[in-house]
Amino acid sequence: MLVPVRCFSCGFPVSEYYEQYKDLVAKGKSTKDALNELQIKKYCCRRMLLSSSEYQNDLLKFQK
Repeated sequence: MLVPVRCFSCGFPVSEYYEQYKDLVAKGKSTKDALNELQIKKYCCRRMLLSSSEYQNDLLKFQK
């Protein structure tokens, strides 16, 4: 799974946080809490981690 190296909007390096994010979510933290703990505050950067193809099946549950 390839995660973009930088945020498309602001250029923040998001790929260095991906493994830590996956570990926190696997340990049972919510996605919101995991992103807050990693101090990823901009919504554009949060989007980059949440919209990776690994999590697309989880997001499809909310589609009408």
